[in-house]
Amino acid sequence: MAVVIPTYGNASTIASVVNEVLEGYCWNVIVVNDGSTDSTAEILASFKDKITVLTHPVNWGKGAALRNGLQKALEQGWRYAICLDADGQHFPSDIPAFLDAIEQSPDSLIVGVRNLTADGMPRKNTFANRFSNFWYRLFTGHKLADTQSGFRLYPLLAMNLEDPRFTDKYEFELEAIVFASWDHIRVEGIPVHVKYLPQKERVSHFRPFRDFMRISLFNTCVLFYCFFWRWPYKFFRALNHRRIKMFIDKHIVHAPDTNFELSLAVGLGVFVGILPIWGFQMVVAYFLASATRLNKIAMLTASNISIAPLAPFIIFASYWTGCQVMGTPLIFSPDDFTAQDAGQALVQYLIGAGVLAVAAGLSFGLLTWLVLSLCGRKVSDRYKK
Repeated sequence: MAVVIPTYGNASTIASVVNEVLEGYCWNVIVVNDGSTDSTAEILASFKDKITVLTHPVNWGKGAALRNGLQKALEQGWRYAICLDADGQHFPSDIPAFLDAIEQSPDSLIVGVRNLTADGMPRKNTFANRFSNFWYRLFTGHKLADTQSGFRLYPLLAMNLEDPRFTDKYEFELEAIVFASWDHIRVEGIPVHVKYLPQKERVSHFRPFRDFMRISLFNTCVLFYCFFWRWPYKFFRALNHRRIKMFIDKHIVHAPDTNFELSLAVGLGVFVGILPIWGFQMVVAYFLASATRLNKIAMLTASNISIAPLAPFIIFASYWTGCQVMGTPLIFSPDDFTAQDAGQALVQYLIGAGVLAVAAGLSFGLLTWLVLSLCGRKVSDRYKK
């Protein structure tokens, strides 16, 4: 096992962190100096042959530092690498807990879960962590109490560190656990201790606006990928005659909902699925179903009307509907397409999407009610709410 420590401008703490790791827990330490401009380089040089030092000529970002450090550990022949921050907030004394966890679950990715209610935990960290936890659960279907913790054990042989999906900034740590989960690598959390220095002594290179925007952009891109490919692909791959029959029997025939409630859930699902909120239709449908206490499965399934094969047709139908409502012509010619045309086309699309969503929602809801009624479906006393 190796210990990887990325550092950027941590001259006041890096020596004590490295010494504590060397003295009690691991002799193979890899420090990645990510373009520090303080005395970090001189401090690391004082360790001579005791540690491996990788130096970036300029600050490339925490993600790049972590990835290069992990790749170096892999080159040295290590199966696992533990990463901890250089600012002194992590306790090397928790390293044995990671080793115990990996013994119980080999080739897993182990995340050190901090006590997010502890004294000194910055409020912005708590909010950002809950925000990140939500997206991780949405993308993977798994729960993790601390998705932003930098204290981790990575299974080097199980991961593809050269994967082009990985980026070089703070979002690397969220990417790593999302992609690990998708690659069927078990992601587990174990409790660890954490120490937050007073605000004046704390060294943080997290830029709230820029880095939060990068993380948000990553979440949006992954959501689009899940919505247009991953979720539909998994859904259709799992379909077969038996499962379709079971699905209909459980969630429609024997669902504890009246015909009207099921029809309303389908109609609202189609309505949300056509609204111009691409990438968020299922999220909105889920919260709407929870708020109205309607059948979640029926509403979420109906909201998938805008899956990849149908999406282009829905977009064009929305645009065409908007043109009819506004009494304006379709704009097709790219030769003389101006910014004014783009604005007009956007307005046409947005208005048309709203009108089409209402019309389609009402139509599908009514059609569902007619089909259920004609089939004689009734809620028996056993399934009544």
